[in-house]
Amino acid sequence: MNSNRFTRWFVTFMIGSAIIAIMWNANNAPAVAPEISISQLAQQIQDDLVSEIEVSDDGRQITVNYVDENQPAAQSQISGVSSLEEILSSYGVTTEDYANGRPAITYKRPSPWTNWINLIGIFLPAILIFAFIYFIYRQNQNGSNQAMSFGKSRARMFSGDTPTVTFDDVAGAEEAKEELEEVVEFLKEPEKFVSFGARIPKGVLLVGSPGTGKTLLAKAISGEAGVPFFSIAGSEFVEMFVGVGASRVRDLFEQAKRHSPCIIFIDEIDAVGRQRGAGLGGSHDEREQTLNQILVEMDGFGTDTHVIILAATNRPDILDPALMRPGRFDRRVVIDRPDVRGREAIFNVHIRGKPIASNIDIGKLAKSTPGFVGADIENTVNEAALLAARRGKKSIGMAEFQDAIERVQLGPERKSRVITPEEKEIIAYHEAGHALVSHFLPAAQPLRKVTIVPRGMGLGLTWYMEDDNLLPTKSQLIATITTALGGRVAEEIVFGEITAGASNDLQRVTQVARQMVTQYGMSDALGPRVYGQKQEMVFLGREISEQRDYSDAIAEKIDDEVRRLIDEEYERARQILTENRAALDLIAQTLLEVETLEAGEFVALVEGRELPPAAPKSPPRPAVGAVDDAPEWTPPSLDLPPSPSPA
Repeated sequence: MNSNRFTRWFVTFMIGSAIIAIMWNANNAPAVAPEISISQLAQQIQDDLVSEIEVSDDGRQITVNYVDENQPAAQSQISGVSSLEEILSSYGVTTEDYANGRPAITYKRPSPWTNWINLIGIFLPAILIFAFIYFIYRQNQNGSNQAMSFGKSRARMFSGDTPTVTFDDVAGAEEAKEELEEVVEFLKEPEKFVSFGARIPKGVLLVGSPGTGKTLLAKAISGEAGVPFFSIAGSEFVEMFVGVGASRVRDLFEQAKRHSPCIIFIDEIDAVGRQRGAGLGGSHDEREQTLNQILVEMDGFGTDTHVIILAATNRPDILDPALMRPGRFDRRVVIDRPDVRGREAIFNVHIRGKPIASNIDIGKLAKSTPGFVGADIENTVNEAALLAARRGKKSIGMAEFQDAIERVQLGPERKSRVITPEEKEIIAYHEAGHALVSHFLPAAQPLRKVTIVPRGMGLGLTWYMEDDNLLPTKSQLIATITTALGGRVAEEIVFGEITAGASNDLQRVTQVARQMVTQYGMSDALGPRVYGQKQEMVFLGREISEQRDYSDAIAEKIDDEVRRLIDEEYERARQILTENRAALDLIAQTLLEVETLEAGEFVALVEGRELPPAAPKSPPRPAVGAVDDAPEWTPPSLDLPPSPSPA
């Protein structure tokens, strides 16, 4: 800040000095006038052509003004110390030539500032030149300091005196808050633990899925403890220069020790904390040097300070074992996806200060958002507020929240998408097949909505009431497979032809069936055994690789068992739709008319009752374009529960 202020002041001074010098030179620059000699001047005086002669204050220069005002003034130089009259008399000018009052010779009075002005005029350019050279030198020196500052820590420090986030702003992670309250209590009253000989954990690792509130918890700890808080991202340690990362780590911990007790928060520590040896030399050596320095600073000689290290990551499986041992990250706090009570608490946090309508049911909203994390709920509340503002309402109602949930989960409606009548009918029967099959399966999830309005990348959608089921049963998984096959079976029964619209359904069916056989031990032929060692991103839900630990004969049995399971459920779905063909036609035709059916409307149609009179209807679709203008077919999406995790 001081350097920038000096730079601004110096640049202002330079510009002002240059302007003054230019103006002074412009004002004091001699006028361009013809030069005459003293002999010529004497002759002009004798010819009575000169009206006035002005002698400069130093007595060395004269300005000649003529009787004829149209004639420009002339200048001449006087040499020696004699007065102008004496010089002119030597050229024959007598007193008689002055008889008529011309020329009138006037002498300017010497100014006391003349010498100073002359000195300034002489030295000011030199001063400006030297000042410019100094400025360039200082800038180069600052540049070298910046080059040397690569090894300085870039952590941002927060004093903690004015907390912006506290534990009251964190909801849905009660167990994690209890674990971290000990850290806050130690920072506030360390003698309480020291008197018992206890040692507070040196490091706390926050692990969890993206958006669950790991960084928010770290900010809350800083706000509760009221101590200095250093925040830095793991990627900020490593630069392209060798040794920079380790130098920044040393500088960060030196600053922390000077401000102890304090907290160091390293976000996304997996950027520098990956297991060593994975790179086998090359560019990864710099990252490993940084990690080595972190290990030394966390648990080495001279680390007995009240500095607590917090770190957050969603990839704890790839961290170096030395980083995870006791004495470094002693405590690992798992921040899982919130359950229904946690989501309700998060909704209550995010609707603070917003104009909420009186008919809002937070419990219903929490049940409608299974699998949502804190970031998803915050986005949902924000979308609801935007919808209320767009609709010109004074408060956020239940309708806005429901629409926001659908928008976040399923994507925005794309009613302007051009679909041919033939494709629209196929989509209607496809979605009706999904919904009807699930209706006759007791273990299937209850229906929430079925629609043929395109959303996101899908052309239609069958949406189910998901729950926080952590232990899916075999019958539930089989019902998932049967329901997913209902759309393709409906196309085959009605049109005698199948389309590419079931590609996502078949992918989901194959995944669930293979998981039942190879991971969950739900195959009678292969027994309760796991086949294949999988490496997965625990909190990201992605499979990295699979190590095959079974023979080719077992692999063939696995394929046969997966095929048998899918074929059996395919025939089961065909039987359900064949026996209820009338209901299938009724649902599909109703979808073609109203485009969206809620759960109550769907059940009323299946049971042969009329639709409720106040049933919400979707706005009419725009005119359908020609077949040639229809976009390429996109498989309709089926909203099924996420891949179940093994218990």
